[in-house]
Amino acid sequence: MHNKLVIVIFSLVFLMAGILVAVGLSDTVANAGGVAHPEFNGMQIGGDGAARLQHIDGLATAFHGLLVVLIVCLAVLGVNEERRDSRFWAYIASTLLFALFVWWRIHAEYQSFLDTGVTAYFLGFPVATAYQLFGTWLTAIPLVLIYSLGFRKYIFTEEDEQKFEQLLEESEK
Repeated sequence: MHNKLVIVIFSLVFLMAGILVAVGLSDTVANAGGVAHPEFNGMQIGGDGAARLQHIDGLATAFHGLLVVLIVCLAVLGVNEERRDSRFWAYIASTLLFALFVWWRIHAEYQSFLDTGVTAYFLGFPVATAYQLFGTWLTAIPLVLIYSLGFRKYIFTEEDEQKFEQLLEESEK
């Protein structure tokens, strides 16, 4: 394997698999899957969030962070190595930093709630949930913009199109 990016991706997936195994082997917590809702039959309520995370909080946080990095690496994998110029890497680095910021805020806001029992609200949602709901989707937008606005520069150049047209002409002969 000569491609460093493939090695990074493999390493990320390997680490994530190890985390999943560690989570699976961690001590279980009573009512981790929730408890019956006192008013609505068939509905579950979450129970004590801190108790559910006591054995896996660090693992879950690491898994989520690695997933964010993996998504960005997979997007980079879709761009030919020769086309990954300094501007492209600046776009990717900015995208990764934005995604990691949202990841950090999700975990920090939830941890703050667990520590204090108090949460602020944003657009009708607890702040951690708002970051998850809105922030996670917003982190995809820079990757979409890089792909859309940089399509002819990074993904499918005029030269690529000409080569493709040549292949089509040759295959028709």
